Amino acid sequence: MSQKTSVRRRKTTQSDPFAFLRRPAVQLGLLGIAVLVVVALILSGNAENNGKLGATISPQQAYALYQNGEAFFLDVREQEEWNEYHAPNTTLIPLGQLAARVGEIPVPKDAPIVVVCRSGNRSDEGRDILRRAGFTNVTSMDGGLKTWRELGYPIEP
Repeated sequence: MSQKTSVRRRKTTQSDPFAFLRRPAVQLGLLGIAVLVVVALILSGNAENNGKLGATISPQQAYALYQNGEAFFLDVREQEEWNEYHAPNTTLIPLGQLAARVGEIPVPKDAPIVVVCRSGNRSDEGRDILRRAGFTNVTSMDGGLKTWRELGYPIEP
């Protein structure tokens, strides 16, 4: 190797502290680490969510749970709204009474619970009340029973 080439290499390395990142072995090592981190995150997310419902679910996801009898459905609308229409086999506890009546929820605290309302706003609050009361597998249905009805899912007068 000539002296010029040796001097040029030293200058490049000294002026570019990240030159080592251009080496294929270093790039492959970093890629391997990134893959391991992504896999670990995915696996930890699945372990954490193992059978647990997310904060909200779509009406389609809720209907799948409903059809299979895989969740308790709690309606937090007012009595007048319930009388107008509701999903069959759901339980009504109006949102304003829920905190005082959580003891009436007839399922274990780790059982899947879907909270519903008219449009999806009150059910978020109902979900949070149940979570504060120790229920660990509670979700709120986006779009509420208004969307449920529009999708043609079962409704009783």
